[in-house]
Amino acid sequence: MRRPDPARWLQHERVTRFASHFYYSSRLVMISVIPVYLQSAYVLAPLVAIISIGVFWGKKDYPFAGQFVTVLVTTVTTPALVFKTLVTTEMGGEALFEIVGATVLGLLLCALLGGLLLKVVKMPVRPMLQLVSFPNAGNLGLPISALAFGEVGLSTAIAFFAVTSFLTHTVGVRSLPNTRGAVGGWKSPILIASLAAVAIRLTGLPVPAWVMETASMLGVVTVPLMLLSLGHALALIPATSLRTGAVMGVIRLAVGMVVGFGVIGMLPMDPAVAGTLALQLSMPCAVVSYMYVRRFTDMQDVAAGAVLVSTLLFLIYVPVLMWWAA
Repeated sequence: MRRPDPARWLQHERVTRFASHFYYSSRLVMISVIPVYLQSAYVLAPLVAIISIGVFWGKKDYPFAGQFVTVLVTTVTTPALVFKTLVTTEMGGEALFEIVGATVLGLLLCALLGGLLLKVVKMPVRPMLQLVSFPNAGNLGLPISALAFGEVGLSTAIAFFAVTSFLTHTVGVRSLPNTRGAVGGWKSPILIASLAAVAIRLTGLPVPAWVMETASMLGVVTVPLMLLSLGHALALIPATSLRTGAVMGVIRLAVGMVVGFGVIGMLPMDPAVAGTLALQLSMPCAVVSYMYVRRFTDMQDVAAGAVLVSTLLFLIYVPVLMWWAA
């Protein structure tokens, strides 16, 4: 009888142990992730439902004043939302300063890397730069950050959202063509609202209750209007633009994850704050970026496709992302 080779037997034993360890580790990961998947589905269901209403509206060809909604959101309701957020946030000045610095750094790196990748895939940089640079920090970022990190995550996400909104509506929109004289600069409503909120926080001046109530009422309709408009656009986009938009969406997700987890995670910050910022930067294409692309360019179909694809992909792996960040 042939005697067994000790070396081959040892190698077989190692492979068996590795396979067994990998199997049980995978089961533990799945057991940890499944509850997060269920919680994420519960949090994101209202967002998906509102988008679905917009899709239904578009498929039925019901009247929809898209240009009116776009201008209303970008010049009235979003400035009101940012004003209320900046005035009411309870985070201290030093913590806010750290979050502001990290946010600006992250968005700058996203813009640089995103612009480089747009050059690589031979896409026009100016119309698409805002789309691949700025994450959906509002209607997705806020609830997901709160789910992952609780009150700390929500407060950090609110500050991140305020800074991102400010840069999106000022610096970001100026990167688009055909915006001269239309938006940006000192006439930008979002800039005026942000400066007013900062002045109020620094001076401690009381804000009349009716002003805060007005800002609250206007700001609360921002996300639903954005999502309805997005759903309406998604119902009408051609397949060719969807394919091109998918490339833009993948660029946004890749850039956000590299910058979020590769750079922000290495900053000397509280782990919960750093994890929230990494999550925020990893969000899909922002709906408001699509709104601006629709307003100032002829590439709104590509932008809508990018938002659709990046959002769907993000919803698939966001539980794993949250589990990793935590």
